[in-house]
Amino acid sequence: MAPDTPAGSPRNTHKALPDPRNASVQIYINGDFHPRVEARISVFDSGFLVGDGIWEGIRLHNDRFAFLDRHLDRLFAGAAAIGLDIGMDRAGVTAALTATVERNDMHDAVHVRLMVTRGDKTTPSQHPANVIGGPNMVIIAEHKRADPQVTAEGITLFTATIRRPPPDTLDQRINSHSKLHEVIALIQATHAGADEALMLDTTGAVATCNATNFFIVRAGGLWTSTGHYSLRGITRDVILEAATAAGIPTHERPFSLTDVYSADEAFVTGTFGGLTPVAAIDGRTIGDGRPGPMTARLRDLYQAAVAASVGL
Repeated sequence: MAPDTPAGSPRNTHKALPDPRNASVQIYINGDFHPRVEARISVFDSGFLVGDGIWEGIRLHNDRFAFLDRHLDRLFAGAAAIGLDIGMDRAGVTAALTATVERNDMHDAVHVRLMVTRGDKTTPSQHPANVIGGPNMVIIAEHKRADPQVTAEGITLFTATIRRPPPDTLDQRINSHSKLHEVIALIQATHAGADEALMLDTTGAVATCNATNFFIVRAGGLWTSTGHYSLRGITRDVILEAATAAGIPTHERPFSLTDVYSADEAFVTGTFGGLTPVAAIDGRTIGDGRPGPMTARLRDLYQAAVAASVGL
């Protein structure tokens, strides 16, 4: 059986249509390729031991990686922030990504997960001095198309009690392997009967979701958080740029759940799902509970930006 999201699994923004080809994909590990069932990383790997690493999720369309420069910018900025030497330059990372999709004969509708950790350690510990050898790089490419039912009907959110930490605790602009606070928030949301979690910052303002960026539409304007307590998603930034170019007012500002509950529309953004409508939050229907006209318009603008990025 292919290792895809099974039919009937919980609705979420990363739910993909099953694709049997994924059972036989080859995984890139430090320059070599391994069958999926044989791909291994040491139990002494820094990412496994203490979440010490960074990653990117990238889409392949028409044999091109969408917004690759933006992803590489974020990858290398994150590496610099945590003092991690990736061991190759941008051209080297691009070559590794290209080799992975070529090895798997992939051309379109592909999701690629690029992960880099500090490397293997001599003993379980936090200290970087215990690393032996260089970093570990893993690239997993899979055939993935978003479930159209999720896109058409949207998701529900529940506001978790877990807060997003501020930059002086753990800078959320670093796309790190340390995601436990997001996992706990998601568990709270699913136990409450929602699909995913909405998360607040330490001031009580809306920050983001557990795995996507969050937007609301009010009086024809687009609102999202400041970005100080959330990952600055690639899709998030493209949406803001596209909206501004189209004359849609955009606001990166603090706002509360009171603003959210009375919003005209809400949606979340991410590399895999693009724009996903939000039908209800904390049991309150947003708008009429269906994808709204602004969400549809912005999805079209985003798809045009993706097409431009990959040369279509």
